[in-house]
Amino acid sequence: MNRRRLQTGFSLVPALFLLVVLAALGLVAVRLAGVQHQTVVLAMQSGRAYSAARSGIDWSAYQALVNGSCAAATINLTEGGLAGFSVDTNCSSSTHSEGPNTVNVYVIDAFAWSGTYGNPDYVSRRMRSTVTDAT
Repeated sequence: MNRRRLQTGFSLVPALFLLVVLAALGLVAVRLAGVQHQTVVLAMQSGRAYSAARSGIDWSAYQALVNGSCAAATINLTEGGLAGFSVDTNCSSSTHSEGPNTVNVYVIDAFAWSGTYGNPDYVSRRMRSTVTDAT
């Protein structure tokens, strides 16, 4: 009879240990799910920023090659998947002689962004491209 009284409550320690370990594993699983979700969102936003910067390059190249205008501009994108992005473009040009032909070379910089710098939803992308009117 004395032996039974000494062993009472012995299973309480492993049960509490198991409860603490399972709670910690649950917390880690929830945390990993949140990080995984944020990684996917940021990867998608990065792709959208790339497309917005590419749109700024294309717009500036059209302005330079078709309209002959190589100037800085800010473009606010409002349609489709790029809505909410802004693009700053800068363009510089130089003229070169190649034999009897004169060729214009345009260097275009585009900086696309969405959100406010310092916030978790901020994303940006910078691109540079060189285009020419040589045939």
